[in-house]
Amino acid sequence: MIEITGLTKYHGGRAAIQDVSFAVRPGRVTGFLGPNGAGKSSTLRILLGLDRADAGSALIGGRPYRELRDPLRTVGSLLEGSGAHRSRTARAHLGWVAHSNGIPKRRVGEVLEQVGLADAAGRRVGGFSLGMGQRLGMAAALLGEPAVLVLDEPVNGLDPDGIRWIRRLLREYAADGRTVLLSSHLMSEMAETADDLVVISAGRVIAAGPLAEVTAGHASLEEAFFALTDAASGR
Repeated sequence: MIEITGLTKYHGGRAAIQDVSFAVRPGRVTGFLGPNGAGKSSTLRILLGLDRADAGSALIGGRPYRELRDPLRTVGSLLEGSGAHRSRTARAHLGWVAHSNGIPKRRVGEVLEQVGLADAAGRRVGGFSLGMGQRLGMAAALLGEPAVLVLDEPVNGLDPDGIRWIRRLLREYAADGRTVLLSSHLMSEMAETADDLVVISAGRVIAAGPLAEVTAGHASLEEAFFALTDAASGR
């Protein structure tokens, strides 16, 4: 379970996020939705130990990320692409990640097959398309067979078949009792994939709950989203 409580972060005297609180439960896909600059990335970076909060806490299984004994076996994440060096092959990149985290080498071939990159395993990452880079990032996230997935815009650059694959993967992951936190600006995908929603605007959570509850009284998730964000900004 992910528990975020009173999370606050300042950048240059301005609050990037302020008193952000929500929970992500096992067995559910939780969508994290907000306009650009709303605070989604700041929240995820703190959750994954890439930045420090000025106040509040972000816990995974009751612990901050930095205190996890085997982080890659606990949390798989995708932020800002694959993170692979352009001169490395897909297989070499995943092999290094597996070795540095004590993950069996066999997992490299398994995840390359799982994300549809088995035929590109020997190609250098610098020649990958945006969609292939996203698939490689997903392979790294899945490498440790983690109980938690934290994904930022995972369908970015994917073709329709890839988007359908991601959707199915996340639904199966949650159905297996694991925890999924999905940040995206694609509301059609959120409506198809998420069980629960957290909506953030101007650094504050403005709605949280089951998808049906957040969208109640509106014709679509898009309509609900704009009504919520307009109300939060005073428009």
